[in-house]
Amino acid sequence: MLARGAVRLEVSDRAWLQATLDAEAALGRAHARAGSISPEDAEAIARACRVDAFDMEAIGRDAASAGTPIVPLVGAITAAVGGTAAGHVHAGATSQDIMDTAAMLVASRSLGYILTDLEGAADAAGALASRHRSTLMAARTLLQQALPTTFGLKAATWMIGLDQACARLRGVRDERLAAQLGGAAGTLASLGETGPAILSAFADELGLREPIVPWHTDRTRITELSGALGEAAGAIGKPALDVVLLAQTEVGEVREGAPGRGGSSTLPHKRNPVASVSALAAVRDVPGLVSSMLAASVHEHERAAGSWHAEWRPLSNLLLAVGSAAAWLRDCLEQLEVDEQAMRANLDRTGGLILAERITTALAADVGRLAAHDLVERASARTVEEHLPFGEALAAEPEIRERLSAADIERLLDPAGYLGVADEFVERALRAHAEARS
Repeated sequence: MLARGAVRLEVSDRAWLQATLDAEAALGRAHARAGSISPEDAEAIARACRVDAFDMEAIGRDAASAGTPIVPLVGAITAAVGGTAAGHVHAGATSQDIMDTAAMLVASRSLGYILTDLEGAADAAGALASRHRSTLMAARTLLQQALPTTFGLKAATWMIGLDQACARLRGVRDERLAAQLGGAAGTLASLGETGPAILSAFADELGLREPIVPWHTDRTRITELSGALGEAAGAIGKPALDVVLLAQTEVGEVREGAPGRGGSSTLPHKRNPVASVSALAAVRDVPGLVSSMLAASVHEHERAAGSWHAEWRPLSNLLLAVGSAAAWLRDCLEQLEVDEQAMRANLDRTGGLILAERITTALAADVGRLAAHDLVERASARTVEEHLPFGEALAAEPEIRERLSAADIERLLDPAGYLGVADEFVERALRAHAEARS
């Protein structure tokens, strides 16, 4: 439920181990490209870096003694390689170089799946926006009916939020996920003059950015990633919460369409909005995880004591939570059923009160806005107290009747005529979405 989609595979212990092995293999190849070891030795190291060849439990157990899994891992790789190549394993690197680089690989691979599901959710929201751009419903502020709007505009708003989250995550993935190679103190002293060339080749081998300087204690890359994931969680949570609210029995304007889902352990009649509830459950974890990542971002001198270790678990959980939420939201929106009749019935529930602002605006030209507001407020109160249609209450006010005919009142109480530029906003959103996909 809280590990939906493919991200769970990319943040597993196996995935982290493979990422560290990929970093070690890339380091060997980078040395060969710089001419410091032979291509044959580099390929021998790379051939040994297969996750199935290593005892993951043993590496984890031995990591407790070393304070990092890289120490036992390097020993295991060296033993597996043998020959002259064994002497070149991990050359010039420190444990944090490999773990930070592995974290960037784990993040990059996870973001691919997160972006796929976010884009799918945005596409589904766009389809709803296009299909329902004329579907009338009540806009709600502070959970109360406010003015008429369209479901198309609501869905378009979801879509734009998701598109913006995608753009931010894509920017972080493409521009800010960098390889880490600085050696013991960030100087690459053990590599001599070949250090910069090896760093450049190392980043290229992994498809990561080459940093200007090692970022052992500059964690802005990590915090930007965390912040972008936090923003994505907000963009996911917004439509998920709206769906939960719109699916309430007393509202009944949407329902999740997945067959056979949403049952209760006790109530046979229930059809719970499982996908949106699950997306929200995953999203609720995110602020605390982002906070943990920010708290770990202050590091001492050239290498920190514990702060970079503290990032590993919350980073995995953060990617998992956002990935799960994105997968659930996509599922929700792709199968969402919209009840247009229920939307119209709820819009008409107040007998026209939702158009009170429009009446006020029409009267203000003659009597001024404050006087118009008072007149309409009095009619609104009568509607509620005497259970009258709003049109009748308006016509019962002499000062209103003098200025607005029955035909005027009927026209002004038509919600389809008071949508402002909702359709234009939908069109703008759909156009922007198409451009984002091109």
